[in-house]
Amino acid sequence: MDSVAVDRFEASRGRLASLAYRLLGSAADAEDAVQDAFLRWQAADRDRIEVPEAWLTRVVTNLCLDQLRSARARHEQPVGDLLPEPLLQGDPMLGPADTFEQRESVSLAVLTVMQRLTPVERAAYVLREAFSYRHAEIAGMLDISEAASQQHVHRARRRVAAEHRGGGAETDPAAARRVVEEFLSAAASGRVDQLVAMLTDDAAMVSDGAGLAKRLLRFTGREQIATAARAGFRPTPAKIRLAGGAPVLHIAQVNGAPAVVAVVNGRVRGVVVLELRDGKVARLCGIAAADRLARIDAAWQRLDVVPPVAAAW
Repeated sequence: MDSVAVDRFEASRGRLASLAYRLLGSAADAEDAVQDAFLRWQAADRDRIEVPEAWLTRVVTNLCLDQLRSARARHEQPVGDLLPEPLLQGDPMLGPADTFEQRESVSLAVLTVMQRLTPVERAAYVLREAFSYRHAEIAGMLDISEAASQQHVHRARRRVAAEHRGGGAETDPAAARRVVEEFLSAAASGRVDQLVAMLTDDAAMVSDGAGLAKRLLRFTGREQIATAARAGFRPTPAKIRLAGGAPVLHIAQVNGAPAVVAVVNGRVRGVVVLELRDGKVARLCGIAAADRLARIDAAWQRLDVVPPVAAAW
């Protein structure tokens, strides 16, 4: 392949990876899809491709659709029972992020809801909301009618609006950090009543059970969530052995939301993302499965030293 063709693909790689991540919820799977697209680009008759960007977008979208359909057919995981892979703020796979809709489309809450959409609904929604494609263009990429594209996006928007417990206006980062600090302080000290007061009435919590649960653990009701959060931050010898040491807790931005990052011996061992609404916690998402932390751990190694908020639980 000539260098011009390689350069043209590389110029689109970031956008394609961001598209694939939104569709698959996994950075590793997104990278595989983009690499497969590169191989197809390499083998294609490029002189016949009028708009390379559109061609590559269609290829990546359909590679992702094939993977989503295949996983469903094999029943690899119950639909909606796999947490998205968290990404540290600044990760290029999170882009584009110019509009509120684009930023919201990579929130863990929205990515989780999108798992419960059909593959075509998910693709139509992402192409429209995150990448601003017209319905006529989406129809061509997905081999459906323009009217069907409009219907898929409408159904997806309705589902996301009904199930997304974050929502609302974006929170100032400094204000968000203060909420997380207060939440951590209350959880660490065992003040369950204070934790309850910091939760919205419709708050929800989901966790992969320190990466050990076969199914996601879900909590609803402020008292239940507060009790679970308190237990999660309570230090025990068993937890320290499991983690390989006592964690150091940091506050960072993950998928556009404030998060607590648990680090043991310099390696990320867990992430708890807090999505806020009107100054309160609307949703907590705890991820500790090692295969979901590889990319955020690699990004963490490249950071300058981030001051912790707590030296241990």
